[in-house]
Amino acid sequence: MSAPSVEVRLVKAGETKIRYPAALLADDGTHVVVRAPWAAPGTRDFGFVRFEPGDVFTEHYWRDRWYAVKEVRTGEGTLKGWYCDITRPTVVTTGVLTVEDLDLDLWVSADGASVLRLDEDEFAASGLAARDPKAADHAERALDELELLAHKGELTGLLAHTDDA
Repeated sequence: MSAPSVEVRLVKAGETKIRYPAALLADDGTHVVVRAPWAAPGTRDFGFVRFEPGDVFTEHYWRDRWYAVKEVRTGEGTLKGWYCDITRPTVVTTGVLTVEDLDLDLWVSADGASVLRLDEDEFAASGLAARDPKAADHAERALDELELLAHKGELTGLLAHTDDA
């Protein structure tokens, strides 16, 4: 039996940035896990990793945490690493998972040797700290938490789930 489908909707600065279908793998009421192919057109080369057609993302979202963690694999199954988005807690409604991106990101290579904080300049320029200081504080603490877990080799412990949707 195939997994039910949901739509992932990524919002940034009040605008829908991208939306795509994903297979719902698990939802325990707090932690939601979906799987989807690379949804953007073409290849995106970040310098430290390339996301390209055929890549598969197993995406972990939480209704009570300020981040999402995406395990990235090639179509053949080789682990590329984990891309972590700092977000407001995920909102799930019937068939739609909505995530508000807060600009901060973290990349963790497959071997854990490379942990990169990303887009701190975008976060500063977003004005979130002035508009919503509480949310900005949550975002910065979430990034610090994920970075610490990555350096300790404990990031994958967050991602434990069952395959029961």
